[in-house]
Amino acid sequence: MVRRIEMWREEFVMKFSRRQFFRTASGALAFGSAAALLNKAGLAAAEPIKIANILDKTGGLNIYCLKQIKAAAMAVDDLNASGGLLGRPLQLIFYDSQSNNQLNSQYATQAMVRDKVDVLQGGVTSSSREVMRPIVDKFKGLYFYNSLYEGGVCDRRHACTGMVPGQQVEPLVDYMINEKGAKKGYILAADYNYGQITSKWLQKFIRAKGGQDLAVEFFPLDVTNFAPVLSRIQAAKPDVVWSALVGDAHMSFYRQFESTIGKKNMMLASGTYGVGRENATLSPQENEGIVIATSFIDTLPLESAKAFVEKFKKYSGENEYVGEYGEYGYRGMMLWAEAVKKAGSPMPDDVIKALGGTKYNGAGGLYTIDGQTNHTVMDIHIGVGNTSGSFDVVKSFSQRQPSDTQAVCDLYKNPNDTKQYEPAL
Repeated sequence: MVRRIEMWREEFVMKFSRRQFFRTASGALAFGSAAALLNKAGLAAAEPIKIANILDKTGGLNIYCLKQIKAAAMAVDDLNASGGLLGRPLQLIFYDSQSNNQLNSQYATQAMVRDKVDVLQGGVTSSSREVMRPIVDKFKGLYFYNSLYEGGVCDRRHACTGMVPGQQVEPLVDYMINEKGAKKGYILAADYNYGQITSKWLQKFIRAKGGQDLAVEFFPLDVTNFAPVLSRIQAAKPDVVWSALVGDAHMSFYRQFESTIGKKNMMLASGTYGVGRENATLSPQENEGIVIATSFIDTLPLESAKAFVEKFKKYSGENEYVGEYGEYGYRGMMLWAEAVKKAGSPMPDDVIKALGGTKYNGAGGLYTIDGQTNHTVMDIHIGVGNTSGSFDVVKSFSQRQPSDTQAVCDLYKNPNDTKQYEPAL
């Protein structure tokens, strides 16, 4: 394991040869912009602002992180090239959490206590977030969670830049029921807090819009054989299968669904498909017809999206689909940077006070942090998988509010709240 991680580090350094890599006192792998870039920006002698980036470079959930890691590094280079923040350079300290929540806990503590970072950005699964969030709270830090999730976290030290159910799931359910006639649904979800709570939101929205949820089933993250549930789906005859499956192992469901039932015979919709770049891995036929709701895809008909994708490919040296989680890495860094500028300080408590109303015009349009919840207002798009390994946008919603979390969280009135709220059925 140690040798494998060391080989990855060597490979990672080579791919980003224009950056300077070094070890922190705690042994973490840190990287800052190249000396020439810092000298040109007049930042070489200044004390750096430190950012922890805790993501899965290795492990079964790394499909969500590989592009995000590089996008975060690109954001740091871009910020440093433009003069840093408050006249200081940014230094990114990376920790490979290896899809292991024990490492999330260990590295979050290390980042706060030993590396003394100004902000922690990272975590993919809701379980990893809920391991790290209390640690950030304990040490009075600031946590940017750049991921879609099940909503409901009310914590002033937590800012979410990804989609929540009121933004993503509700319009997707409305589209499938009212425009595609898919009233009867069968729900499949990952068996941890994201899937369990998201399935409740699916049931809530389906019922509210006159639909019917025939069944809900949960699957551990290592399950790859979906033959038994596919038989049950065939017997139940739903109009649509709803997928809240997660991770590399669960990708096999989409292959098995197409080879047995097929989207020509039954519709398939998902809030998680595509964010792990599944569309770039599956065959054209397996991708075609899957309906998603997203805040970013490479083919968004926006100049900002086109420019971001081209820039990322040039920076990373890759010519692959980037996807939403890659864009999240850049989005999270830039929203935090705007809040630091607004606060005039990188100190967590100062930045927290400045979060409300912070805006950034990004690849997917305008992003604004809602101060009531520390969640992000954004545009949402309904996409349908095509045979080119991407998605066609069929409908868009401007500036969707995080309405599910707004209904239960008010950090202006209750600044000491740290609870995660769940929907009642």
